[in-house]
Amino acid sequence: MASGRPIVVLGLLGPLTLQGCPSRDPPGESRIVRGAGTARGPRADAALERAVYELVNRHRRARALAPLALDPRISQEARGHSLAMADGTTSFGHDGFAERVKALGHVMTCRRTAENVASNRGHRDPASEAVHGWLESRAHRENIEGPYGLTGIGVARNAAGEVFFTQIFVGR
Repeated sequence: MASGRPIVVLGLLGPLTLQGCPSRDPPGESRIVRGAGTARGPRADAALERAVYELVNRHRRARALAPLALDPRISQEARGHSLAMADGTTSFGHDGFAERVKALGHVMTCRRTAENVASNRGHRDPASEAVHGWLESRAHRENIEGPYGLTGIGVARNAAGEVFFTQIFVGR
């Protein structure tokens, strides 16, 4: 924490403000959350999404793991969740993860899924802070290093400067 401000990372398996949520639920019904933000509301941040993707794959390559392919359908679900957390529509965490997996199940095979979420504010490099936090948590690191081939990343920033990250992992 270079600026002394907190980083929040939540995990279903971890007690930090990073959250990692493994799921093996079969796909079912779905909803896809859409949103691009408004002048006053949260905004998606494609540059930070790309930075998270590159940092995660750099870590995987360093561990001799295949890189994850970025899937826009998964990113749409992840982005929708980050936007909902950023505007307060849903609380920070994994609320609605089963619904996101069900939505993806309508467009792809999802044999194994997991999710990491993080939030931070006031950092010069929020993507690096989020990924570093995930890698410091066993549950989140296991998701990053897990047997997944696809990923989607959504990042949203609210008017208060908080940045919300969601990364969904899919194994077919």
